[in-house]
Amino acid sequence: MAEAEKIMHQALALARRGEGRTRPNPAVGSVVVSNGQVVGEGFHPRAGEPHAEIFALRQAGGKARGADLYVTLEPCSHQGRTGPCADAVIAAGIGRVFIGTSDPNPQVSGRGIARMQQAGLVVQVGILEQECRRLIAPFAKHVTQGVPLVTLKAALTLDGNCATATGDSQWISNEKSRQQVHRVRDKVDAIMVGIGTVLRDNPRLTTRLPEGGRDPLRIVVDGRLRIPENAAILDLESAAATVIATTARAPQDKVQRLQGRGIEVWQLPEAEGHLDLRVLMRRLGDSGIQSLLLEGGSGLNSAALACGIIDRVMLFMGPKLLGGFGGKGLFAGSGVERLSDAFELDQIRVSRFDNDILIEGEVRRCSPD
Repeated sequence: MAEAEKIMHQALALARRGEGRTRPNPAVGSVVVSNGQVVGEGFHPRAGEPHAEIFALRQAGGKARGADLYVTLEPCSHQGRTGPCADAVIAAGIGRVFIGTSDPNPQVSGRGIARMQQAGLVVQVGILEQECRRLIAPFAKHVTQGVPLVTLKAALTLDGNCATATGDSQWISNEKSRQQVHRVRDKVDAIMVGIGTVLRDNPRLTTRLPEGGRDPLRIVVDGRLRIPENAAILDLESAAATVIATTARAPQDKVQRLQGRGIEVWQLPEAEGHLDLRVLMRRLGDSGIQSLLLEGGSGLNSAALACGIIDRVMLFMGPKLLGGFGGKGLFAGSGVERLSDAFELDQIRVSRFDNDILIEGEVRRCSPD
C-alpha cells in the first residue's frame, strides 16, 4: 500500500497542474507503471482536451499492456466531448487500476469501475481518498448541489484581529503569504468581497504572480449599490468580468450606468434585510462557477457563516499582537451562545510561510436551518 500511495501522490501532483483550468470537469492526474517503472503520465489540462488517463496511456504506448494504472478519479464511462476513458483503459490492456476516489456525480458514479471489472481488470478504489476528494471538492459540490465551494480566506494577528481599531490591515501577513493567496486566486473561479472592503481598501482582486496567472470572476456584495463609480475594480484591463450583487433597493440610474460600462449588475432577493447569499450562490452555480474565494470583511464573513455557505477556511496567522480590545475580528456580531453550537474544522492542515502560519480546514457545521 505504501508504494501505491507513493504513486498516487505523483498522480495528485500531476492533477494540480490543471487545477482551476478544467471547469466544468474536475482536475485529474494519472500514472502508468510497468515492472516498477513509470512509463506514462498525464493530467487533464482543460475541458475539451483528452482526460488524464488518455495522456498517460498514449505516453506508455505498448508498455501499458499488463501494467498498473493509477488515477485520482474514477475513469469516466460516458461519451462527452471526449470518449469513455474506461473503454480506453480496457483497450490498452491495463491489468490493474488503482483509483483515488469514485466519481461524485450520482449519475455516473461507479459505472466506470463496474465496466472495467466486467472486462476482467483488477480495480482498487480509495488510495489517498481524502486527498483525492479534497482536490475535486469544488466539482463535487457543484455537481451534487449546483452551487460553488466557498473558501473563507483571512489574515489574522495572534490575538485574533483582522485589522486595528482604525481599520488598518496592511500588512498582517508577509509577502510569501500574500503570494500564496495569489496562487489560490489563480486556481479559483471567482473571488468575492463586500462593499465595506471596496470602500476601505479599493482592491483590484486580480491575480498578480511573477509568471502571470488567471484572474477570477470578481464579485462585490453591495445591497444598496454604494460602490464608487471610480472604484479600481470597475476599471480593469482583465479577461475576467466584475459582478455587482445588489438588491431592488439599488438606484436604477446607477445600475444602468454601470451596465453601460460592461459591469454585470445582479439584482437579487433579500433575506432578513440583506442580500440573500444563498440565492447568489445558486446564481453563481447556474453560471458554472465551482469554486469561490471569500475575502470579505467581518460583516460579510458572519453572514456567509450564518447561512451555511462556507465550506473551507484559510487563516494566515501573522506573528503580531494588537494588544487591545478595539481591533476588527474575523466575524461581527455576538456569534453562538454555547460552545456546543460552535462551527468546527475537520482535516486540519498547517503550513508555514516564513514566520506566518497558515491553518486550513473543512467547516463542519450544524444545519443553518
